[in-house]
Amino acid sequence: MEYKSFDDLIKKVQNLDSMKKVAVVSAQDEHTLEAVFKAKKDNIVEPILIGNKKKIIEILSGLHESVLEESIINVESDSEAAEKAVELINENKADFIMKGKIQTADLLRAVVNKENGLRTGKVMSHIVIHEIPTYHKLLAVTDGGMMMYPSLDEKKQILENAVSTFLALGYENPKVAVLAAVETVNPKMQESVDADMLKKLNIKGEIKNCIVEGPISYDLTMSKESASIKGFVSPVTGEADIIVVPNITVGNILGKSLVYSAGAKMAGFIVGAKVPIVLTSRGSTSEEKYLSLALSASAVK
Repeated sequence: MEYKSFDDLIKKVQNLDSMKKVAVVSAQDEHTLEAVFKAKKDNIVEPILIGNKKKIIEILSGLHESVLEESIINVESDSEAAEKAVELINENKADFIMKGKIQTADLLRAVVNKENGLRTGKVMSHIVIHEIPTYHKLLAVTDGGMMMYPSLDEKKQILENAVSTFLALGYENPKVAVLAAVETVNPKMQESVDADMLKKLNIKGEIKNCIVEGPISYDLTMSKESASIKGFVSPVTGEADIIVVPNITVGNILGKSLVYSAGAKMAGFIVGAKVPIVLTSRGSTSEEKYLSLALSASAVK
């Protein structure tokens, strides 16, 4: 199975037996609530709103929305809101988390807490999935939001996090492109060396349930024609599901280029914790938040 568009993904979530519960941290944010209630109306999520109850009700009133009183949990601070969300996950009262009007660091502090946080022993990484007008299916880019300069082992875990997510979405054997500026190994370009190692680990069976190609340049990843001209043969060319970038800068620039210059839609979340964490930027549109909710709900295991 593979998804051609976010609409395909949304239909999948709507066909689940029950709606997933999302714990919204510091929910007193208009764009966040707008997205959450659109997702609620579309039978994607059931929200639990954590934060300043008075402000939440005021915003809901302005949006002409309402919710049962017991679905709002009043807390005094952002850190308390984050802790409460983690508690709900640990008690199986919520399925995943969404960031509202809270600093990312404050939310993640509760998530990575050694005593009662949501760590699994893996690195936590950020995945953005794009719907690009010029590409025939959804495409993930990782990691452009969490890991700055990952080591080979960290890249392996980032790759595995992405594959695990795609398996949860229903994919059987996602195709992974480990990006570099070239498609040959150059000892002076560490990303090409790492990409080659990741491909070898995949061939050995140490990275499972996917097909890894690397090092591979962006043009060969996206275009069978370019690959043909260069004589590069791989099942990943023109068919990639996941792109693993060398560092956060490449991931950030590539993602924003696709959105602002290529007209892509995007949805993003953090993986590697016990549950998905919707963590969009303050400048994100309601649509991006909504699509990120749909993506996370469909990726809950």
